Amino acid sequence: MNKKIPRSKEDDYTREIADMRRNFIEEKTKLEIKHLNKYSFDPGLLRGNIESFLGVAQVPIGLAGPLLVNGEYASGEFYVPMATTEGTLVASYNRGMRLVNECGGVTTTVVADAMQRAPVFIFDNAREARNFSLWIKDNYDKIKKEAESTTSVGKLKNIENYAAGKLMFLRFNYSTGDAAGQNMVGKATFAACEWMRKNYPAIKHYNLSGNLDTDKKYSYINSLHTRGKRLIAEATIPADLISSMAKFPASELLRQRNITNMGAFIAGSNNNGLHSANGITAIFIATGQDVANVAESSSALIYTDQLPDNSYYYSVTIPSLIVGTYGGGTGLATQKECLEMMDCYGAGKVNKLAEIIAATVLCGELSLLSAVLAREWVSSHEKMGRNR
Repeated sequence: MNKKIPRSKEDDYTREIADMRRNFIEEKTKLEIKHLNKYSFDPGLLRGNIESFLGVAQVPIGLAGPLLVNGEYASGEFYVPMATTEGTLVASYNRGMRLVNECGGVTTTVVADAMQRAPVFIFDNAREARNFSLWIKDNYDKIKKEAESTTSVGKLKNIENYAAGKLMFLRFNYSTGDAAGQNMVGKATFAACEWMRKNYPAIKHYNLSGNLDTDKKYSYINSLHTRGKRLIAEATIPADLISSMAKFPASELLRQRNITNMGAFIAGSNNNGLHSANGITAIFIATGQDVANVAESSSALIYTDQLPDNSYYYSVTIPSLIVGTYGGGTGLATQKECLEMMDCYGAGKVNKLAEIIAATVLCGELSLLSAVLAREWVSSHEKMGRNR
């Protein structure tokens, strides 16, 4: 019996070859497939997105909003598509959006933007590695020219260097336009590294990634230096609004915030908030982002303050939000529609999408914090999150 998954050398992205793969797995597993084959787009769109296409996973998408954003790129009311199977999630974000809308919305700021590739160079000794870092400074313009020759969009911003023994780790920092840019910067950095290898004889060997870029995993360095977009979302909520909508004194929010800070500190968490990954993941799935980047993107820094009039200042800093509005999965059928729903598809829209995501995260943090304080966390999941 054939054990190889069916493939076509002529065109591996057709309905016919997908049918052959489903028939193959039905024969192997004795399972009758009824749902994977239901999709509305031409499989030809999937080149560069997936191999051995079989069908689609239908993840339900809910709509949260309106969300009022006062951003530099996102300004006005938005309805946010969220793909999830967690009951109460969309309702919780709606609750937070309703609260911040009453006090004028969420203000968002893009602070920094960088995507990295971090090669490592190996030398005979530490002194040669150190000298290499000095040579890079003297030849930066030539290195930049080589890197940027591979892309019409990516721009090299700077090169960081970190010495360890006879190793020299570099971090090439780029701006990548409306793309998330990991593949773009990999290609650009490879071209630069090859030029350096040919022009600096003391290099014994290099690897295109020495793992200092920490692709698709949290790292402290990216919380400090940024990977993707660094954003801040903030809102100030009047005390009487907290009392009327959340049904407890404003001072309780700050008290609970201090408690959750301590819990995060004890746990060694990458996040002193509650659940930034929830909103980020739901929007990522809906809009065709690389969901594995949630490992980095969900890092969040919460800062709060109770003002003299007892109003409550709340901010979320997201240091490494990796998103794109062009390339990757953003051009696929349903993902493109979800981006278009927020006017976030294509060129010039990536910072707008990033600001909407950051504002959504803030609303989710406020909502869950309020639910915990009001002892509604369990009851709301019992009411809306049960399907058993």
